[in-house]
Order: sequence, then C-alpha cells, then structure tokens
Amino acid sequence: MTEDSAGRLVVTLDLGGVTDKAGLMDRCARDLALPDRFGRNWDSLADSLADPSVWPEGAADRGLVLVVAGWRAYAEARPDEWSVAEEVFAEATDRGPGLFVTLGPGGSSREAADQPG
Repeated sequence: MTEDSAGRLVVTLDLGGVTDKAGLMDRCARDLALPDRFGRNWDSLADSLADPSVWPEGAADRGLVLVVAGWRAYAEARPDEWSVAEEVFAEATDRGPGLFVTLGPGGSSREAADQPG
C-alpha cells in the first residue's frame, strides 16, 4: 500500500490473468484482504467496498483509493460481467465518503503499456 498526495491509502486491485467472475472475486478477496465472510458475489463485493470497517487499517480515517489494474482482458473476455463490476465499483463509491475507485492501466504489468505515458 502507498498513499496519494491527499494522504489517502492507495490499494491496487490487480486483475491481470482474471477471465471470469470467480477469478475477480478471488482477486478482490486477496488484494483487498476481505474477511472470510466475504460472499464472493456482486452484493457482497458492493457491501465490502462500501464498509470502512473492512478496509485496510487507517483507511477509514484517511480515505481509500482503489486502483483497478490489468482489467482489459477480463473486460474483453466477459463484457457483461465487467459491466456489472463497473456498476459495483461506482455504487460503492457513491454509497459513502472516503472511497474512490479508478481504472488504472488495462493491461498486465508484465505487458507493454496499453496507453501512452
């Protein structure tokens, strides 16, 4: 974890290699250190993202920036699922203060950048 210029904690959700919903949920559980009670479904993901009590230590007070990286292959393989994921990210951001979700580079960190810069 790092922090941004505003002091918010920054966590990367790396979706490199994820090609289905199960993989997305597993990666969310791992990268976000979600509790064992995380149900690995869309509603549970939305609830977890909007619940500062399951965020990394200190994030509830400082804010949390979630950078979703390596998402392009999943979005292309499962566009309907990716659309739901984007809705979940947006809904969680709207549900309470302190959470910001942003799309980072769409490709894997092992690949060449898919965007200039």
